[in-house]
Amino acid sequence: MDVFLLLSDGMLLALQPLNLALILIGVSVGLFIGAMPGLGSVNGVAILLPITFLVPPTGAIIFLAAIYYGAMYGGAISSVALGIPGASTAVATTFDGRPLARQGRASLALVTAALASFVGGTIANVLFTLFAPLLAGVALSFGPPEIFALMLLAFATFVGLGGDDIPKTIFSICFGLVIGAIGFDQISGAPRLVLFDMSDFLKGIGFLVLAIGVYGIGEMLWTIEQTRGEVERTNPKMTVRGMAADAKEATKRGWKGSLIGSFLGFFVGVLPAAGATPGSLMAYGVAKMVSRKPEEYGRGTPDGVAAPEAANNAASTGSMLPMLTLGIPGSPTTAILLGGMVIWGLVPGPRLFAEETEFVWGLIGSFYVSNLAALLINLAFIPLFIWMLRMPFTILAPMIFVLSIVGGYAATRSMFDLWLMIAFGIGAFFLRRFDYPLAPAVLAIVLGPIAEPTLRQSLLLSSGDPSIFFTRPIAGPITVIALILIFLPALKLLRRGGRRRAAG
Repeated sequence: MDVFLLLSDGMLLALQPLNLALILIGVSVGLFIGAMPGLGSVNGVAILLPITFLVPPTGAIIFLAAIYYGAMYGGAISSVALGIPGASTAVATTFDGRPLARQGRASLALVTAALASFVGGTIANVLFTLFAPLLAGVALSFGPPEIFALMLLAFATFVGLGGDDIPKTIFSICFGLVIGAIGFDQISGAPRLVLFDMSDFLKGIGFLVLAIGVYGIGEMLWTIEQTRGEVERTNPKMTVRGMAADAKEATKRGWKGSLIGSFLGFFVGVLPAAGATPGSLMAYGVAKMVSRKPEEYGRGTPDGVAAPEAANNAASTGSMLPMLTLGIPGSPTTAILLGGMVIWGLVPGPRLFAEETEFVWGLIGSFYVSNLAALLINLAFIPLFIWMLRMPFTILAPMIFVLSIVGGYAATRSMFDLWLMIAFGIGAFFLRRFDYPLAPAVLAIVLGPIAEPTLRQSLLLSSGDPSIFFTRPIAGPITVIALILIFLPALKLLRRGGRRRAAG
């Protein structure tokens, strides 16, 4: 009962005129930041952090949290409308969001993304409110073996993402792992895979630069190849009745992905240093793996939009939990928020809930208000996003290229990364020409830098004994499930080949 009283007080604090205005402004700004390729919540919060010193600390963090929420919603906009991920957290949304848009169903994709984001945020808020101390303890129990087991479970979904062509899927995974290994070794500090002794490779491959290249420039080149110079134009219709029908269809066909993304995304977000990007990609893989119609994924299914969108919003809330309860940032954005709290004279950790009750519950109450505000603002702007798709592709293609170049440069301000992004776009085009799946490579690039150091740290802890992944109470079951899922598709493929030989 105390929890609900504290939450009601927090929501009343969030609804005060100043805080409510900060929420509405923050969500609107975040929506724009999330939709602009190359910006993302990290840059947005960092740029606007100095402004928050003009308001009280509670209002300041409510404003920054609202930007975070809005950016999670906004990332789907450019992913669907242009095929360019607005942020790394929205990469998985392009897998099915862009195909839906090309079919003239962009409204369905955007409505699904908005509703799934709302569901993910709501479920995460409830879990945060009820189980914050308990979940913080669970997060602390995750050492390197448990995190590697979780990454292995994510890798187990890769084969399903690549379809039945297992060799090509394995090649894509290996290619992604190699790309992710470029730069300094995280354990020894030694340089690795520095091509042509170019020092720019030492900092590694920026994931957002790669994502914009693959799904912005690569998608544009692929579309030009498919249309063979013909003018392509989608003409999606937008009416209130149509939005209601889309909402009904999104609920019917996206509820499973929303639930999977909500719980998985929140759990991954709670883990220190994991963040929303791995959570959204893992949610997409798991949703496809448990789907009755996995062949629809990648061709335009609302469930494929709902899972990553619910996950990245749930993860954004989940990443707040270790920051507030343990003083450990759960994502790059919360690391900036943590710095702001220290500047405001607040000390994150277990004592924060007891010593700064008004601040903590005001922030938690703002999560609920920001989530609802983000949903309403996003739905209100969908007609504007649909208008973008009515332009002929001869106009849209140059716009996509310019936005990709500007977004890629804004992310790192490096000409080297700009040329690298163009190279990735051309490479992605040829991979698609030869039917190599891109999703497993992207997932490997995201999870490889997390899986490799945790694997090596685990083996250092056990003096090289791999049984550490099976004997620990949390890591053991996860590892066993992951291995079963890894070998199951191969067994199915072998069985199918045996049946064909018997029939022949």
